[in-house]
Amino acid sequence: MRSPSLLTAALLTSALLTATLPAAPASAAALLIDAPAAESDAAGASRAAPRPVHGYAGLALSPRGDRLAAVEELTATHSAIVLRDAHGGAVLATIDPCPACSYAGLSFAHDGALAFIARDRAKGTSTLMVWDAGKLRTLASVAGLAASPRFSPDGKRVAALVTIGATKETGAVQAGARQVGEIGEKSDEQRLAIFDRETTLVGRAIKPLSPANRYIYEYDWAPDGSSLVVTSAQGNGDDNWWVASLDAIDAQSGALRNIARPATQINQPRVSPDGKTIAFIGGLMSDFGSIGGDVWTVDMAGGTPVNRTAGDKATVNSLVWTAGGLRGTRLAGDAAQLVEWGATGPAHVLWSHPGSLSAGGARAAWSADGREVATVMQDYTHAPAILAGPAASPRPITHDNDALPARAKVQSVSWTNDGFTVQGWLLAPLNADPAQKAPMITIVHGGPAAANEPRYVQSGLAADLLAKGYYVFYPNPRGSYGQGEAFTAANKRDFGGGDLRDILTGIDAVEKIAPVDDARLGLTGGSYGGFMSMWANTQTNRFKAIVAAAGLSNWISYYGTNGIDQWMLPFFGKTMYDDPAAYRAASAIDFIKQAHTPTFIYVGERDIEVPPTQSVEYWHALHDLGVPTSLVIYPDEGHGIRQPAHAKDATSRTIAWFDKYLGVAK
Repeated sequence: MRSPSLLTAALLTSALLTATLPAAPASAAALLIDAPAAESDAAGASRAAPRPVHGYAGLALSPRGDRLAAVEELTATHSAIVLRDAHGGAVLATIDPCPACSYAGLSFAHDGALAFIARDRAKGTSTLMVWDAGKLRTLASVAGLAASPRFSPDGKRVAALVTIGATKETGAVQAGARQVGEIGEKSDEQRLAIFDRETTLVGRAIKPLSPANRYIYEYDWAPDGSSLVVTSAQGNGDDNWWVASLDAIDAQSGALRNIARPATQINQPRVSPDGKTIAFIGGLMSDFGSIGGDVWTVDMAGGTPVNRTAGDKATVNSLVWTAGGLRGTRLAGDAAQLVEWGATGPAHVLWSHPGSLSAGGARAAWSADGREVATVMQDYTHAPAILAGPAASPRPITHDNDALPARAKVQSVSWTNDGFTVQGWLLAPLNADPAQKAPMITIVHGGPAAANEPRYVQSGLAADLLAKGYYVFYPNPRGSYGQGEAFTAANKRDFGGGDLRDILTGIDAVEKIAPVDDARLGLTGGSYGGFMSMWANTQTNRFKAIVAAAGLSNWISYYGTNGIDQWMLPFFGKTMYDDPAAYRAASAIDFIKQAHTPTFIYVGERDIEVPPTQSVEYWHALHDLGVPTSLVIYPDEGHGIRQPAHAKDATSRTIAWFDKYLGVAK
């Protein structure tokens, strides 16, 4: 369950179910992401509104490692593809054939051509295009969605994932199609299609290659171009990512052959240059698109996968097989790392930094020989920049965000609990007085198989809290990525047990090094963090105010009403129908009379992952028990609040709730 975003979000027409809700402070609107001319700091002094962060999305590196491309903002409302020299960052070209479109899926051919998807939301189309030496060619237009284009090894064909007539955005975190009519009889199919690079299919029907009723999640070309390796599953694509198998699809006939059905969840299949072996990331993954685990390999002909990194105290989160061998990225404690793996032995760390990395659908983009790399790096005090160069020493080649200031003091904190080493991040206000006790908000990430990784703090909830004098604590308790697969799996059948103890022990560790007032602690989180917020209210009175976003209050009712029930089986071991006691043991509703902390709750109306009924059930219980509470359901939102006005409203209400119950001056 991914943490809903407060940072991305249009007009507020929310349906409200509200009990005692404090009014948002008059200054709150000026502290939010789209503040007008000025905003106020904690002391009330006027300061200039921050310059927007320049973003770099969908980063791709050419096979030669000499050029890169990313989607960058041209204006506040429109972005284009910017082609840059990978050695110095100079802009070589700006590609923007459709002013009404958004762009994604950037991918280079060996000859330097660039494929991408141009999406026109108003028309409901996704167009596959190729840019080659300044010339554009349209290969196909899909009435629906298209994603992940990749050139065949000889460069003559382009594969892509297509969803013809899509009824919703791809992925379970997106707003679901409305549940009306006969339920469960039809779902979107994301299928694999192959297009000839020199043929235009505009105005002609698209014929997918892969079988019907088979959802394709990820894929890679075999080096001879005769087949593609995929992760796939039958049935509903939102639900079955957790039970996908590793398969091969013939590039001519579309026939599917199973390679393996690993005991782990799988992602990012990568074929070796000789075509004999497949590597993939396998592990415990709780959320669509949240990738982490060990490196596994299996013969292309089929067989039993072998764990290449068993026992490593790190989480692999992206993988590629270059001519120089396996390359990838991993999270090791508080560090994001670029790594390589030889034929045997442990990973060799090429580069390490306490930040976060991103590049297209992975964390880093590599040259064909594995010597050059490009990635977008950021941390809590440094805004995103593109790094490129030799894999052992990439350097910043963009400087659009260099002038943006740090808005927090940051410290990585480690502590031990129950035999585990646990890590988290403490953010302090820039003007914090070390002699003055201050309130602190703990923010629990979604997942649970995920991690709080450093993202630049400029606007949004953390920035607003810091501006008002709050400390902010981001723990990574057991169940998180970053400490190895055993740590990620440590909260199986123990949701809200050891992970809550880790968080409370982490707060103890923070209070030893920072002037945090233990009498003014707040707790918040989204998705699994929302569950932890609801659950903690029934287990401890340490927190004096709680905000739960898209939280889960009753695992029994949740099991039968969510759209992704498959994700729970690796964690609980059995279905709710076979082992209801395990599900009840972690249900806040079963302990609700122990809840006394004032709690604000919000959720999206069309959330597939955690339906709004979970929030209604929890709100109803607190309301009847006389615990101060409020619930907001945002229309047309999924598992995350994306419309700007909704996000602004949720942030404002969250700040107001903490201010009221933690005694912070408005």
